[in-house]
Amino acid sequence: MSPTDLLEVTDLSVVHPGPVRAVDGVSLALAPGAALVLLGESGSGKTTLARTLIGLPGRSARVTGRISLAGTELSALDERALSRVRGRRIGYVPQDPGGSLDPLRRIGPQLAEVLRRHRITRARRATGDAAVRLLATAGIPDPERVARAYPHELSGGLRQRAAIAVAIACGPDLVIADEPTTALDALVRGRILDLFATLRADCGIALLLVTHDLAVARRVGGEVAVMCEGRVVEAGPAARVLSAPGHPFTAALLAADPGARR
Repeated sequence: MSPTDLLEVTDLSVVHPGPVRAVDGVSLALAPGAALVLLGESGSGKTTLARTLIGLPGRSARVTGRISLAGTELSALDERALSRVRGRRIGYVPQDPGGSLDPLRRIGPQLAEVLRRHRITRARRATGDAAVRLLATAGIPDPERVARAYPHELSGGLRQRAAIAVAIACGPDLVIADEPTTALDALVRGRILDLFATLRADCGIALLLVTHDLAVARRVGGEVAVMCEGRVVEAGPAARVLSAPGHPFTAALLAADPGARR
């Protein structure tokens, strides 16, 4: 880990009643504007790890270890302080856009509420204009129309882009995306991943992306941390890990999906 890292996770463990050790002694780091892919099968602990970073490890979970964001010890904050970090400094994109979009409200007012809640803008006209700009930044070709739409009136790809707009609304340092392309077809999936690359390049946003898909991990690039049974079993540059793995588990993942080697 380096003093210039944006995110530092040190010996993080999450234990659920049972006891079930969902995350077991994980350490990782992410630099500003960089990408880190948490790669693993279902049940490997990657989603629990990602949600723990934003203070949502699950009911009755016992969390130990350290989480630091640009020098702020998140693991020491209470829920009120964490709620200010979520959205403002860390954006979260769930697998299902319904996790961040209210089905009963139009997209524009939802974005405007996020901006007002975190005191980015206050005047009604300013928040409305900012919401449209955010939708455009998220790659939506007709942002004025989408701002007036309800979530159910949008395609899956547009809903996911609207969810990304919510995540980046306050100019966060870090976006955490949990399987954001799982329900999308190949063309739309590629466009969403390209959008994350653009946000990194243009806005300097760091990306932590959770996936079980080797092809997604390869396309995102950056660093990869492979998880198995709550532990990181291998980590390093995506180009190396996904072509010449050093751990038997990673090798088995690649062997099960030889197309990911292309």
